[in-house]
Amino acid sequence: MSQEAYLTVHQFRSFCNSDPPQLAEIWREQPPQRGVAQPVTTGLLDQLVFSKQYFDPEGVIVAQQDDRIIGFAHAGFGPNDDLTALSTELGTTYQLMVRPEHRHEALAGELLSRSEAYLRKRGAKLIYAGGIRPLNAFYLGLYGGSELPGILAGDEVFHEACRQAGYREIDRVVVLQLELSLFRQPIARSLRQLRREMVCQETQSPEIKSWWEACTTGAFERVHFYVTRTGEATLLADVWFWDVEPLSTTWNAPTAGMFDLQVSSDYRRKGLATFLLGEAFDRLRARGVLLVEAQTMQHNTSAVALYHKLGFKQVDEGIVYRKDA
Repeated sequence: MSQEAYLTVHQFRSFCNSDPPQLAEIWREQPPQRGVAQPVTTGLLDQLVFSKQYFDPEGVIVAQQDDRIIGFAHAGFGPNDDLTALSTELGTTYQLMVRPEHRHEALAGELLSRSEAYLRKRGAKLIYAGGIRPLNAFYLGLYGGSELPGILAGDEVFHEACRQAGYREIDRVVVLQLELSLFRQPIARSLRQLRREMVCQETQSPEIKSWWEACTTGAFERVHFYVTRTGEATLLADVWFWDVEPLSTTWNAPTAGMFDLQVSSDYRRKGLATFLLGEAFDRLRARGVLLVEAQTMQHNTSAVALYHKLGFKQVDEGIVYRKDA
């Protein structure tokens, strides 16, 4: 079918308030994936996507055949440098889904093209495909896991549309999980010394640090673990966790999603990250958490090695694409 005939058969338009039930239906029709929450409802999409204060209806492009929506793409942006407002310099297509009976057509490519056009119209200087920090405005809790991982490996239609449109793979995200029932504290002389010198503390529901944090993770249950020297206040290492809802409900396992693991430069490669995570995992397990999920870039070999040493297993991967000029 020619491009002109194809566009005649399919109508493309922006989001309307009556669309969420059909968009949720398309989501539920997608092939099963570990990192795609199911079954998604209109209420969940409203809560985690459409109710965001920066949601722009023009950024959701839907394809319609007669009165039936057969696919959609959702384009959006991330924050400015000080996390106080939206910036349109970097844009991405967060989601692209089509009904199964249309997956072998040119539909996905046309949706992606129109998503790009929206991003450029709004001023995007760099265009990506897939959500990953700082492009994490939507779908946390519905897609990926502990963080947004770009495009999950199983999203074949989205990947093919990116390749056909000239996107370039720039990195991969390794998704790992740890069953806490199998976790045992590592035994090493350096860790025994750290336990004598350091103390691990925690803060439940910590204070929101920025407008962007309030928009993206502020509504979730979070806990902050941090290490200081005994009797001192300076943070030497810290890590954050959240409850990965509603995805963890679909896994039937209470899960803690790990993010923002940081160690002071003076204490790296001295076992402090292992000490901090060991303490955090023991406390999370005591509260009934069954899984911990972590994500890291494939090129971060030191982080990958640390997670494997602690017993994490890779369960998935994501790919990050960029559209070159």
